[in-house]
Amino acid sequence: MRRLWSAMRCLVVPCLLLLGLGGIFTCLGQLQPVSNASKVAVLDIFQGESFADVAQRLQAHQMIRNARAFVWMGRLGGLDRKIIPGEYEFHGGMSPVRILRKLASGEVRSYTVTIPEGFSARQIADVLHEKHLVDREEWFRLLRDPALIRTLSLSADTLEGYLFPDTYVLTRHMGSATIMRTMVARFKQIVTEEYRTRAAALGLSLHQVVTLASVVEKETARSDERALIAGVFHNRLRRNIPLQSDPTVIYALHDFDGNLHKKDLSIESPYNTYRVRGLPPGPITNPGEAAIRAALYPESTRYLYFVSRNDGSHEFSTTLAEHQRAVRKHQLRHRPRSS
Repeated sequence: MRRLWSAMRCLVVPCLLLLGLGGIFTCLGQLQPVSNASKVAVLDIFQGESFADVAQRLQAHQMIRNARAFVWMGRLGGLDRKIIPGEYEFHGGMSPVRILRKLASGEVRSYTVTIPEGFSARQIADVLHEKHLVDREEWFRLLRDPALIRTLSLSADTLEGYLFPDTYVLTRHMGSATIMRTMVARFKQIVTEEYRTRAAALGLSLHQVVTLASVVEKETARSDERALIAGVFHNRLRRNIPLQSDPTVIYALHDFDGNLHKKDLSIESPYNTYRVRGLPPGPITNPGEAAIRAALYPESTRYLYFVSRNDGSHEFSTTLAEHQRAVRKHQLRHRPRSS
């Protein structure tokens, strides 16, 4: 009997060891990447989605070998209840442990977006919508939402002008409100106490400065002309002469076809600075820092007029007669773009 038991031990123990080692190797296999980094999957992890469902989708996209093993791995590590919703990018060369850590730390996919100086809120919406970062309907609703504007401590009816043009790193699930807050926060970083003090010294509110800067931004893209054009507008404002700025009229047109017509200059709108004296009621675009600085520190000049030379630059004049000659010189075949 002892010999039989001894013989059985000789057979059973190695078998158990083999089974144990097999289990270990199986477990270790589940910890290995599925393939290589060339295989990529982008997944949206939704609020309230179960960890088991996430594991199933990862397996379906061939990012992990076994959903059940992945779930147990998450539970053992205490990470199954720490998954942060968002859009994630995975590749086949990532181990299940790395995937778990990514989900638990919220390493969501990001998008680098550059908003050029002088883009309107509508143009910004187009850029963000194209990348599926905002819903256009929500964007335009929030643009004029009094509650949101109030939380941002702005004295304005719309966020137009305060969505600072810059390069931003955004994520898919931020939403319109968060993106707007991010852009306004950047605006407040740029508009320092020095700028606010200077505005007060000029007798202008911050809103008026941003409005004037937006007009300057749209009138010229030349860095050497901004302060001079701002000087012309300051002269006109002091003398109560209409600004006569084409971009303000264009902003008021809902069906602008790329050409400003004579009849457009007669439209009834507070943004028609050919008919209404002073600044328009608000910004017509989102100006960059250079335009804001030009509005605050205009060049001292006697000029009251300027007209496009059709090459990006302008000719400036002091008298109406000089201006009319410049118009005939540069705008023979085009409606004068003058101020």
